[in-house]
Order: sequence, then C-alpha cells, then structure tokens
Amino acid sequence: MRRIKNDPNLYFDYRDVKTLTRYIDAYGRIEPMSKTGLTAKQQRQLRVAIKRARHLALLPFVNNG
Repeated sequence: MRRIKNDPNLYFDYRDVKTLTRYIDAYGRIEPMSKTGLTAKQQRQLRVAIKRARHLALLPFVNNG
C-alpha cells in the first residue's frame, strides 16, 4: 500500500468510495495504522470518513464475498 504520511494536504472524503475501499480489508474492517502508514490524525480522519460512508450506504458494513 502506498504510504502518504508526508502529504500535509491529505483529506479523506466520505463520498470518495474508491479511495476508502483501499483502506478496508477483505472482511470489511478498517486497516490498522501499521498497514496504512498514516499518522494518527490521518487515521482518525479515515475512520470517520469510512463510518460516514457506511452510514449513508455508500460502503457496506461487511463484505459478503
């Protein structure tokens, strides 16, 4: 996975489903910081964006495949 820790302008948008799915594993769980390579602040922003997308049914809560 591409590490983007040094990008200060990084922002996760809940409507950008294609980007958010890169940070979700095969079981539908959010990848940990050790795998994503994000800072703690970026990981929190990612978590909030994924949870908002799930609440609005843009992303599934679990993968059925």
